[in-house]
This record gives sequence, C-alpha cells and structure tokens, in this order.
Amino acid sequence: MASFPHRSAFLLFAALALLVPGAGASVALAGHGVSIDGTLKYEAGFERFDYASDKARKGGTLTLHSLGAYDKMNPYTLKGEAPDGLDAFVFESLAVSSLDEPFAKYGLIARDIELAADRLSVTFTIDERARFSDGSPVTPEDVLFSLETLKGPEAHPFYQSYFRDITGGEVLDSHRVRFRFAAVNRELHLIACELPVFSKKFYTEHSFGKEGMTPPLGSGPYLVEQAAPGKPVIYRRNPDYWGEKHPCRRGMFNFDRIVIKYFQDQIVAMEAFKAGEFDFMYVNIAKQWVRDLVGERFASGAIVRETLPHRNNAGMQGFVFNLRRPLFQDRRVRIALNLAFDFEWANSKLFFDQYTRNDSYFANSPLAASGLPEGLELEYLEPFRKDLPSEVFLTPPAPFDTKGKEGLRGNLRQAKKLLEEAGWSVKGGKLVDKEGNPFTFEMILVSPSFERVMAGYAMNLEKLGITMEYRTIDQALYVDRIKRFDFDAVVNVFGQSQSPGNEQRTYWHSTSADTPGSRNLAGIKNEAVDALVDRIVYATTQEELTAACHALDRVLWYGYFLVPNWYIPYHRVVYHNRFARPEKLPLYYSAQDALMTWWLRK
Repeated sequence: MASFPHRSAFLLFAALALLVPGAGASVALAGHGVSIDGTLKYEAGFERFDYASDKARKGGTLTLHSLGAYDKMNPYTLKGEAPDGLDAFVFESLAVSSLDEPFAKYGLIARDIELAADRLSVTFTIDERARFSDGSPVTPEDVLFSLETLKGPEAHPFYQSYFRDITGGEVLDSHRVRFRFAAVNRELHLIACELPVFSKKFYTEHSFGKEGMTPPLGSGPYLVEQAAPGKPVIYRRNPDYWGEKHPCRRGMFNFDRIVIKYFQDQIVAMEAFKAGEFDFMYVNIAKQWVRDLVGERFASGAIVRETLPHRNNAGMQGFVFNLRRPLFQDRRVRIALNLAFDFEWANSKLFFDQYTRNDSYFANSPLAASGLPEGLELEYLEPFRKDLPSEVFLTPPAPFDTKGKEGLRGNLRQAKKLLEEAGWSVKGGKLVDKEGNPFTFEMILVSPSFERVMAGYAMNLEKLGITMEYRTIDQALYVDRIKRFDFDAVVNVFGQSQSPGNEQRTYWHSTSADTPGSRNLAGIKNEAVDALVDRIVYATTQEELTAACHALDRVLWYGYFLVPNWYIPYHRVVYHNRFARPEKLPLYYSAQDALMTWWLRK
C-alpha cells in the first residue's frame, strides 16, 4: 500500500467480525475499520486516537510555507500544480489511517466496511452524517463517481494504475456501494478505503479535468478561503464540519486558519522563518540544521529546534538515471557512476555526519534484503537466474564506500575499467565512445542546497573524463519535466509504507515506464522486476510479502538504476514556541501529520 502523488498513507484496519457459519451472509470481515491481519488497536466506539489529545482547543492561525507555486485547484490531475494541503484539508477518503499501528484503516466517510467471503468485493456503508461543505449529503453515487473519475482519462495516471484491480462498482441502496475486484488481493479492500470522495454534482457542473482556480467542494475540515497564483493559499476551518466529533478527527485540525506562503527556495524560506513569517518548518538540509538555527531567539526558547522520532520505512532516495537515454542503458556504465560517488566525504564535510547511507529500497525496515537469498525469496528469484546479475544470488546488497585502504581512488580505477569494457575511452581528457561522442549528462535540481553535493560528485566524475552539468531550475518547470521524463538524471525519493503494494507498479513496473506522470522515473522495463512487483501486489501472507520485497530489493539494487543517497530515522523540525501538543507522538507519520494534532496556546 502506498503513497498518493500528494500524500503518503498507511492502510490499516479495525473491529473485524468473522462470518458466522449458517447465517447466510457472504461477508468475511466487517466493521468500523479493517486491517490486513485482522488485529486492531481501537475497538468500535473508541473516542479518539491515542496521539490526539482531549485538551486540544480550536482557534488561531497557523502559517506554513511551501516552495515554488501553484496554478490549479485539483490535486488529482496530471497537468499543473495544486497548492499544498488541498487533498489533506479539503478532501476526505472513505477511511483513514491510524498512525500508531502498521496495517489498519478506520472508517471516516464509510461507517462500515464489509469484505466479501470470496474477497472479490467490498461494500461500504456511508455515514449518514457525512456532508460536503455546502451541506449536501455524501451519497453512494458520489463514491461510485469518484472511483470512475479516478480510473478515467482526466485523472492523474497514478490512480488508473493504483485502482486498476478495482474493476467497477454499483450502488446497492441509499447508503451502500459495492466495489468489485479483478482478483484476490489481501490489501485491495484497504486500497479501496483510500479512495478520495468527490461531489458528483459539483464536478458535473465544473469539469474534473478543466484547469482553473475555482475552489473545490469537499467534505474535509477546511474550506479554501483564498487562492490565486503568486499569492498564499488560505484555508478556513469549516464551522459546520460534519466530522468534528468523529473519533478519527477528535483533537485534530485545530487551527481556525491555515496559511501557506510560497518561496522560491529553502534557503530564502529559512531566513523568512527566522524573521517570523511563518510558524513551523520541516528541515531537510543538514547545514541549516547544524549551523543556521542559532541566535538569541533559539537560546531563549522563543524558537524551538527538535527531532521527532518515527518508525517510518525510509524507502530509497537516490540520483536516478533515465534509462530512456541511450547513455545509461549499459549496466556497467551505471555501476561506474555509482563507484564515483563518495558518500563518506559528503556525510563528513557537508552533512555533519547526520545521515545513514541508503542500503535498500526498503531501508530502515524488515523488508530490506540482507545476507543471501534463501527459502521462498530464492524460489521467487530462481526462474530469472539466467537473466539476472550473479551478484543477486552471491553477494549481499551493500553500497560502494570509500572506507578501505584505497578509498575513492580504488573505486575510480574500477569505474575506469568498467567504462572501458562498455566501449568508452579517454581522449584529450574526455571520455568518448567509439564514434567520438563525449560522455556528458545533466542533473536537474529543484533546490540549490543540492549543488554542494553535486559539485563534489562532478569533480569525481571529471577524473573519469565524464562531464556532469547540474543546475537548479524553477519548480514549476522541474515538475513538468519530471512528469514528461525530460531529464538525464534527477534526485528522487521513492517513499515506502510499512506494507508495500499496488504503488510498486508505478515505481518499477514496465507498464508505467512510458506513462507520463508515473513514478517509474528510471524507465525500468525488466521481466524479473515485473514478476516480483506482481508477487508483492498479490501476496497472501506476510511471509510472501516479505520474501517478494527482499527479492525485488536485490534485483533493483543490482540493476544500479540509481546512486543510493541517505536517510535519517527522525523528523527535524523548528517552530515558534506558541504551540501546545499531545503527550504522545504517533509512530508512522510525517511532520505535518503530527502538526495537525497540535494547537495554539492561549
């Protein structure tokens, strides 16, 4: 399970009722929530999530920041960029995640979730209280319309892939809607729970795919009060929000207004934060965290600098090569590019030794491959042995490092040999192919803070005769180029949930390689990868899921489709000291998830 283009989600489950033999029912599981393994932390009638507080109070304005700009009001289409927060604040899904258990969803718009005994359909009963912000009720027709819309051509292609195995649905009565599945998949009913619900009436009057700045109609806790390109977006808490006392919402979304200001880059934004232009900031630049967050206001406690621990699957961040470019299609070339990166130098000189090297596509989780493949994992890999690198079977995955006696110099010698084997040679100090074409490529960036990292990497590549140009471009242009795969190389994060699933198709599967807007940025088309992704999607037990993830991890790792980067097992945040918050943090969450349980002190 997974992450939508604008938010990550952990699909979870609660209060399950087993089929009673002889009762004549065709329900395998039913209740106010659902989970993969049938275990739930919160029983029916729970008051609130443990990471929300009964002391929370409503009021005040929260001011945040974002980078770049926005030019549309629909976060579910491909073209353009929607403002931050629109999906989380204005729209709602059938069920929502519990952030303190790994595999559960609790009904929000749906008050009851029933999985059929054959696991080929799921029925949602809509909460009679659920209302859109104009006061109109949320109906089964709205839910069915939402599914059909997101599977249709006007929606972002991600959703067509993500909801692919939900073949359709039908309205059963005034409160119930049923979704049909193409095949048995242990998480598909949980994926269905993630469906955002749209107003059929509103999007009949306002075309779903039409560009424009008309504020959308949703059922969430906030309304769009102000939005215009080049200006902050302002959300106003809906005083008539239907879910105010819902257990999944109690103690959350406590600010009367949320203002999001836009800046061109994170460096400028940091100075604006210190000047008091906004309240809270997630810090993803090591230098800023260590050197820039100092001064009288920090010393006095007026501004708080804090790390928030979490148990998130770190996934993979890396320098991604676009295999649609002939330059990167030879695996030996990609290995050479990996050998030229000196993480140890970057971590010491640039990152103040804050980071851990990515050693897996499922880093910081039990799903990361280790040792050599055996058992079920080996069984999944065996049919592709002749087509896979021998390292998949013989060498535990590990990134190249410069810790040994020869250090970087030894790595560059290996890289030179591999490039020669691939048909490249140095002439006049430049690496050229047999036709004399130079080895030159461009790394596009969206943050100037990465330029320091690229400078060191480019110097190492230059020693091999390779020219890597790097430049920071406008965010709107950057997003557009990424959607169209118009780049040679790019820095990207492939986020992972605690239970990977359908989203792996848009990351790695060959069917997504040529789909604009997919997250298969590398353009991977590999039979073994496709088969292992399917193993993940259709796993029936945790053992099968873990084995499939381990196997996929090895195949991706030794494909060298990217240069692994780094991660940290906590959130670095700074905020002006005007907040109160619950005593308990969630476990699997983003910094914004935590912030939505905070409130302003009197």
